[in-house]
Amino acid sequence: MAVTQVERAPQQGEGPTADQRGRGALGLPMATALVMGNIVGIGIFLLPAEMASFGTVSLVAFVLVSIGAVALAAVFGRLAARLPAPGGPYAYARAAFGDFTGFWIAWSFWITTWAGIAGIAVAWTGYANHFLGWTSTGGQAAIALVGVWIPAMVNLLGVRVMGVIQVISTVAKFVPLVVVSVIGLFFIDPANYGPFNATGGSLLMAVSMAGAVLLFVYSGVESASIAAEKVRDPRRNVGRATIIGTLACSAVYLLCLVSMMGVVPHDRLAGSQAPFALAADTMFGGDFWGAAIAAMAVISGLGAMNGWMMVVAEMPMAAARDGLFPRFLDRTNRRGVPHAGVIAGAVMASLVIIGNFYGAADAFRSIVLLATFTSVVPYFFSACAQLYWLATGARQVSTAKLVIDSVLAALALLFSLWMVLGAGAEATFQGMIIMLLGVPIYTVVKARRERERTTEAVDA
Repeated sequence: MAVTQVERAPQQGEGPTADQRGRGALGLPMATALVMGNIVGIGIFLLPAEMASFGTVSLVAFVLVSIGAVALAAVFGRLAARLPAPGGPYAYARAAFGDFTGFWIAWSFWITTWAGIAGIAVAWTGYANHFLGWTSTGGQAAIALVGVWIPAMVNLLGVRVMGVIQVISTVAKFVPLVVVSVIGLFFIDPANYGPFNATGGSLLMAVSMAGAVLLFVYSGVESASIAAEKVRDPRRNVGRATIIGTLACSAVYLLCLVSMMGVVPHDRLAGSQAPFALAADTMFGGDFWGAAIAAMAVISGLGAMNGWMMVVAEMPMAAARDGLFPRFLDRTNRRGVPHAGVIAGAVMASLVIIGNFYGAADAFRSIVLLATFTSVVPYFFSACAQLYWLATGARQVSTAKLVIDSVLAALALLFSLWMVLGAGAEATFQGMIIMLLGVPIYTVVKARRERERTTEAVDA
């Protein structure tokens, strides 16, 4: 007979159940598209060139990072089945470790989302400008700002409109990417792959450096769990969408890397700013493909920002409902959209964009690294929450399930630690400073809540 261990279910008040929250608007296809669209943004169009600079050892790093990402996706699926509450990592951390930890996770992830949107918008500008040719700083900044506010307006129209746009944009970018990469398999020349380790350093250092670059391309695995309130039957569909979306993205990434690195000679690929256009021109010739790839990147960037614009409002809304974030972030429009959170996220992203175009470029690169670090903190605490519930449960589970869940949680935790190392010491230091700046906000909000409780008790 199998040994069993109890598995604690979150207590009453730790989050609404699926029944309490009603029927979500996002079915499995839309939820999967949300995950895939948020993971795959502009980065895929630059990834082959970035990986080529490390050599084919980057494929080893890719496998390791992909294993960690899939483990993390599985953990989010398990957590969503256990606690299908809006806010994802925030809800899990708060239920497991209390209000302050929950606030800190929400604060950390909020920074990640609007900084990430700004990063996508700036990269998106280069491709959009392929058709406009605006050379002035003001013109390029305007393009980036339009890239932010179009998805914001789409989100304000409601979750169903956002979901439809997400499905369309996901299909529109994945199909051409896959087609070009599959065709590229027939043009591979093994000599093009170049050296195994092109860094000149140790093998371990090369794997770690390539892994650090790859870390950011999997950001977004938690998207469906954060928007659990908008997902139909979240106990089943959040986990399924997260795992399916992550595995699909892993397959596309691997196909793109193997194909592009084999089609284009190593030295040319490593120095390219548009590796897919270069590969297409190498295969077919002509100038048409640069415009085609730019159009794909424009669609991809808009889709990614569309999904992230939804996520940027969901977690603050969940924290505001629990009295941990300012109340205005809980406000919704007649379509049920947390419009205050969407607008606040768009405004913060716009400020970062303006700072990038009119400030120092190094400052913007630093905030992108900062976003990488702040995304890791919620991942780490989510893995810890899963381990906590596995160790302090209240319902029986089989030994096999306990072992599998424990291994997945441990892999996700180790993956998160590796992501911290990949972000670098400077980004980690800056991230901790900004996270500490959130503590005074928590203090003010908590003090106000305690005063209101005291007043209600006196009135009673």
